[in-house]
Amino acid sequence: QVQLVESGGGLVQSGGSLRLSCAASGLTFGGYAMGWFRQAVGKEREFVVAISMSGGSTDYADSVKGRFTISRDNAKNTMYVQMNSLKPEDTAVYYCAARRLRPSRSQLEYQYWGQGTQVTVSS
Repeated sequence: QVQLVESGGGLVQSGGSLRLSCAASGLTFGGYAMGWFRQAVGKEREFVVAISMSGGSTDYADSVKGRFTISRDNAKNTMYVQMNSLKPEDTAVYYCAARRLRPSRSQLEYQYWGQGTQVTVSS
């Protein structure tokens, strides 16, 4: 049974930082590209960032480029996203997702999803 569990969300002031983690179990972690998506209240879920199986390739949405950094530790079956210079518009539930082989910006192409962690950025 595949499980993805996000952690690290919370309330932070504008300009602050958070580090989200996504712990995976029940799958061969190194065989999956991973991604972060987010959904704000009243909006559709959107792509944030993705990372290749090895971690050697990353893809960022323009809205977070230069502020967020994705990484993964295949030995620990865990993915991270370091979020700096947070803005109120970053407020959302953040989901991690796993896709066999290659990363993608399309949430439809991800096979497994976590339950999400809330990130709230106050102004």
